[in-house]
Amino acid sequence: MDTEAPNITTSAEPPVMQAVPEAQLAALSHLLSNLDETAANSSPRTRADQANQNRLVQVRLGLASSLYMALRSKHAPTASHSLRVALGVSSWAMARNMPPCDLDQLEVAALLHDIGKIGVPDSILTKPGKLTPEEANSMDRQRQHSQEILAGCCASQEILEIVRYSPAWFNGDRPGFDRQGADLPLGAKMLAIVDAFDAMTTDHVYRRAMARERAMAELFEKAGTQFDPELVKEFCSLLQGDLVKLTPDVARRWLRNLEPEVANAPWRLSATAAPPLASTDDADLLFHQKLLESMHDGVVFVDVNLQILFWNRGLERLTGIAAASVLHRRWLPSLLEMRDEQDDEVPDDNCPVVYAMESGVQTLRRVSISGRHQKKLSVDMHLVPVISRNGVTHGAALLLHDASSQITLEERVQTLHEKATHDPLTKVANRAEFDRVLKQFVDTHLELNIPCSLIICDIDHFKRINDNYGHQAGDEALVSFAALMRRFTRSGDLVARYGGEEFVLLCADCDNATATVRAEEIRGELANIPQPMLDGKCLTASFGVTEIQPGDSPDTMLRRADRALLQAKDNGRNRVVQLGSGITGHELPVNTSSWLSWFRSAPAGMLVERKLCTAVPMNIAVEKLRGFLADHHAEILSIDENLINFQIDGQYVAQTRRGGDRQMAFVVSMRFEPGKVKPSSRHNSTGAR
Repeated sequence: MDTEAPNITTSAEPPVMQAVPEAQLAALSHLLSNLDETAANSSPRTRADQANQNRLVQVRLGLASSLYMALRSKHAPTASHSLRVALGVSSWAMARNMPPCDLDQLEVAALLHDIGKIGVPDSILTKPGKLTPEEANSMDRQRQHSQEILAGCCASQEILEIVRYSPAWFNGDRPGFDRQGADLPLGAKMLAIVDAFDAMTTDHVYRRAMARERAMAELFEKAGTQFDPELVKEFCSLLQGDLVKLTPDVARRWLRNLEPEVANAPWRLSATAAPPLASTDDADLLFHQKLLESMHDGVVFVDVNLQILFWNRGLERLTGIAAASVLHRRWLPSLLEMRDEQDDEVPDDNCPVVYAMESGVQTLRRVSISGRHQKKLSVDMHLVPVISRNGVTHGAALLLHDASSQITLEERVQTLHEKATHDPLTKVANRAEFDRVLKQFVDTHLELNIPCSLIICDIDHFKRINDNYGHQAGDEALVSFAALMRRFTRSGDLVARYGGEEFVLLCADCDNATATVRAEEIRGELANIPQPMLDGKCLTASFGVTEIQPGDSPDTMLRRADRALLQAKDNGRNRVVQLGSGITGHELPVNTSSWLSWFRSAPAGMLVERKLCTAVPMNIAVEKLRGFLADHHAEILSIDENLINFQIDGQYVAQTRRGGDRQMAFVVSMRFEPGKVKPSSRHNSTGAR
């Protein structure tokens, strides 16, 4: 960037003024370099800085110094910022040989340009995070407050115009101002630049300070839009030449009217600095301060009004908030976005510090705060009320210990448990966890004699998804289906991936009818959700439902649900089938949907009754039956006209679904009746098959 210094005379001497002792100049130089830390502790060095700051303000403002003191009482960092800006514009204006009258007006305007922040709520001034639109509007209104406050006590129109137009943009983009460019007051344009530069290079509760070089780059970036480009170039050139600082010339000017009878004849100045501590107190304070600053844990001191008196480096490290940006601000849980053990926000009106001071009892609790880079951080907060021997409460000390290592260990144990019990892809319970819970599930419900149900389901034609769309699409389909299953769970239920594309849902305190309705709701919703991984097509699934029965074991209940699932798949998929009469012995519920119209309640002792229709001639159907009987080594028990009874021995069944399945013999009765077959009107839902 072009930073060539403009042709500015910097060696011109101001009018002859009274001599200023070199010790006073040194004190003022120290004050300017540490102005934002004047309330950091109670050392004699700091109190001397406080006294010098008071004297500077009183000289420059006279009666109006009370306004500045009010601003400092409201928000000390803003008052310190205003004094730094005033000294900065004073140094710059003297380098430009600005007339003394104009310089006086500029210095007063700079000192009081933020006086309107007296009307901004503390919760906004001390908020560490981003402001909401409403809060930002409240902060913007402080400019109007500044004009209103000054208009009531300031007769100088020039000062009022500098304060009014200092927020205006050079190119006129900021609404609410009737001037722009060269029409803006020179003092307002200078104040805007120094104000922005100091704000960028100072620590705030919501961000750390920028480097000088970066701040200058920001000024150049906004030159021509927000700031006067020529003044930006001039100011940055002076900064590079180290000419904008508290020089002896600036100090002499600010102190030339130090005598009360000259500057404030009607008013009497009073010293505000506290008496110095004794040497023994200084030594004790030094030990205490070194100990606190070297601690790894965060330490905060607050007074009875919850004003922050001390904020050590350990807490700066934990929170990323500089001490200078929070000292003398009000301590509130929202300052650190504090949350309790249940991760609920700790309200400001229920502050634990207030409780500790009121009760006089030390407390220790685990909370979470907003750490560096807005990262959530778990800490152990130790609250110690500070009470003198005569029982007077002076405030409280807070010790914040980083507990993230302990939390990390706990989280690692929890993570290991989740990995051992959950399916890594779908995040539902895995097969091992289902087997463990199923046994407890069955035993508990049988003992209490209350119903429970098991839903087992299988995505239809899942292999086609992998073949046509790839295995990644298949994985996404599994994740989507598992998420849908979780949505239909209630307290006490368990969703698990049984294997491949097969899932199970344990329904606590749920009978057959209710479980069937839930399965039908899942089936219907799945069949109507377009899947992006399938080019917008829908998935379908088949469901088997059963309720626990007297004498059931986990294996028998699972096998019965599996038989229901096989029937659903054999009958065209995308449907729900239920088996079992339940623990109460009532008849099975009647149809739950149109495609269950084949189902009827079965008589006692009968497992399944179904009516099958075929469009082939009777003789061909009989031949097919003979082949079936031969293949399964069935024994014909009786034949009566169109009725045939036969028995199938389970040992000849070709395969089983589960390792725990056992063979079982059963009797089948079949009656043949000729009739007309109507074309089927049932259709499966559109989607991937």
